[in-house]
Amino acid sequence: MKDKFFSYIQNLQDSITNKLEEIDGKVKFHEDLWERPEGGGGRTRVIENGDVFEKGGVNISAVHGALPKSMQSYFGVEDADFYACGLSLVLHPKNPMVPTVHANWRYFEMYDKEGNIVDQWFGGGQDLTPYYLFDEDAIHFHTVCKAACDAHDPNFYSTYKKKCDDYFWNAHRNEARGIGGLFFDYCKATEGMDMQNWYDFVTEVGNSFLESYVPIVLKRKNLDYTSEQRDWQEIRRGRYVEFNLVHDKGTLFGLKTNGRIESILMSLPPHVQWRYDHQPESGSEEERLLNILKSPKDWV
Repeated sequence: MKDKFFSYIQNLQDSITNKLEEIDGKVKFHEDLWERPEGGGGRTRVIENGDVFEKGGVNISAVHGALPKSMQSYFGVEDADFYACGLSLVLHPKNPMVPTVHANWRYFEMYDKEGNIVDQWFGGGQDLTPYYLFDEDAIHFHTVCKAACDAHDPNFYSTYKKKCDDYFWNAHRNEARGIGGLFFDYCKATEGMDMQNWYDFVTEVGNSFLESYVPIVLKRKNLDYTSEQRDWQEIRRGRYVEFNLVHDKGTLFGLKTNGRIESILMSLPPHVQWRYDHQPESGSEEERLLNILKSPKDWV
């Protein structure tokens, strides 16, 4: 399973970066191959200063070895070994009318000292963070997410949409990071879903990513915007940074397992503002976005 999924994310990385380069038209992804001293490594691809994408990364990694002490207590195990692989992406467009997007799909195995698999699961998801909210874009993104889920279980979309709303929540701000999407974790074998079934589901979601995001980019990337709207984008990016550094489990896992710091912090945007007690104008589009972020909405 681990070999099959790692092969899948290698191919998915190629298809996603090829499409994004085509859309940007100006710059290509810079690739770094890296190794983790404790075992494994990855292939990081970063795009910067493009016509469409100000900064973005589409990274894959496969790491293995002894589970660090800090993570042993987190998982409630002792002296375990692990293998983890996944693809993680974040795209920060230049135009504030184009939303930021995040996605990842991952697989994890844990072993006893004899090398037997004692636990295994899939996780992942994809979510959208707009700065100016076009309802039709939110509906499109969630419709694609729902279609990928419905192909496997009619309850998946509502379950994983709620998990996404709950997870990407900046509790210290009492607001969502964005308008959500899907979030699933610890997808383990059950009577109704074996690991092959989970593989089929996760790869279906992964394959749906470009369909969920690219039409939105193409529709919004050439819209006009003002310097004030650009300021708002950078202020909202500050909330994105706050979530990733304060709450995100993936960031924590990477830091605790001696992951590659450049890849872990790849998700941070290049231009951000923190203004003291900034409040949007009453009745504005900026205020409308904030009101929606305070109470997650059903888009489909």
